[in-house]
Amino acid sequence: MRVLVLGAGLIGVATAYYLARRGHEVAVVDRRDAPAEETSLANGGQISVSHTDPWPSPENLRKVFGWIGREDAPLLLRIKNDPKLWDWCARFLWNCTSARAKRNTERMLRIALHSLEKLTEVRREYDLDFDHAAKGILHLFRDPKAFRFGATQAELVSGLGCSRNAVEREDCLRIEPALTDTQEPIIGGFHCPDDETGDAHTFSLALSEICRSMGVEFRLDTSVAGFATAEDSILGVETTVGTMRADVYVVAMGSYSPLITNPIGVWLPVYPAKGYSVTLPITKPEKAPQGGIIDDERKLVYSRLGSRLRIAGMAEIAGYDTRIDEKRSRAMLDNALSLFPGVGEPDKAEFWAGLRPQTPDSVPIIGPTGYGNLYLNTGHGTLGWTMACGSGDLLADLIEGRVPVVDMDGLGVDRFRNWNVLRRN
Repeated sequence: MRVLVLGAGLIGVATAYYLARRGHEVAVVDRRDAPAEETSLANGGQISVSHTDPWPSPENLRKVFGWIGREDAPLLLRIKNDPKLWDWCARFLWNCTSARAKRNTERMLRIALHSLEKLTEVRREYDLDFDHAAKGILHLFRDPKAFRFGATQAELVSGLGCSRNAVEREDCLRIEPALTDTQEPIIGGFHCPDDETGDAHTFSLALSEICRSMGVEFRLDTSVAGFATAEDSILGVETTVGTMRADVYVVAMGSYSPLITNPIGVWLPVYPAKGYSVTLPITKPEKAPQGGIIDDERKLVYSRLGSRLRIAGMAEIAGYDTRIDEKRSRAMLDNALSLFPGVGEPDKAEFWAGLRPQTPDSVPIIGPTGYGNLYLNTGHGTLGWTMACGSGDLLADLIEGRVPVVDMDGLGVDRFRNWNVLRRN
């Protein structure tokens, strides 16, 4: 079977790998000159199965109202006249109930647990080096009320098969000695021993080379303009170098996926959420964390990637604007130096911003569409690194007509039918 994967980010490369591994003829198209040059380039570096907490929840909704008007807010909504934005916001609000948050957590965790298993298989089979560390992730809290809410979510996640253990302040310092000199009033946290860290960009490049060795063709510097369609199938993809044809087509273009699916009636509620990262060279290794750190209250993550500290977070709903807001980036850097005093020299920090493909329920969209040979693998939000390998493996099952080992209920675009999301012209 000939398969054309649209998008050479981490999700697209993982999809190509699992299809090629099963013997299919695969080509990957991307507008950049190398794989993983956009959202996968400098993300938070965490394989955080434990952090499958959906954005829409009663607790987060209360926080959002408190952040209105603050330029340094973890979530910043830049008001604009965009019907797609308001449509997305309405769906987000609809998901902000305890029952729906619990349901969405379970759906995300299904993919994340499977993905960790598949990532481990790939890493061991090919002995990949991507600054990987399997030393867990520690969630930190300062506020007792937030900590109590965290305990409720930890109980839910642990009950679904992912360890998320409550620890006191002294245990936090024992798990991460780099916190000994912190200036933050940490009261405790939750330790997730099964979580990992690693450089998603380095992994993507390594996996793309493995794909090439399997015969996968990467057609780079090639932009996708749209689809040529028949009544119930895709006839080809229009690109800047001409029409490309295959038996099956996979859309894995992250935030840009709706731009090519919406015109043919496959309406995706995926909206770009700009995230920031700071990469700080580590000058004092003893002051850097060994595993991953999540600051739940400030919505920041910290990962040690070899000799670098990656700081990532923030969310800015501002359309397709990828410009770096230096004020927000420096606030992230200041938080890191407060948590880990002396870890690096701030004048050597590198700032970056990218677009996360966010669905209004935080669950990715994986599976078929109304067209018989068009499939989706998009909308992973902040958890693309966590879910990449599992998503690619599950989609390969669906394309081949196999029954996946993971229950796919609630993971496809059909879950939005009540909102007329799956539409045909």
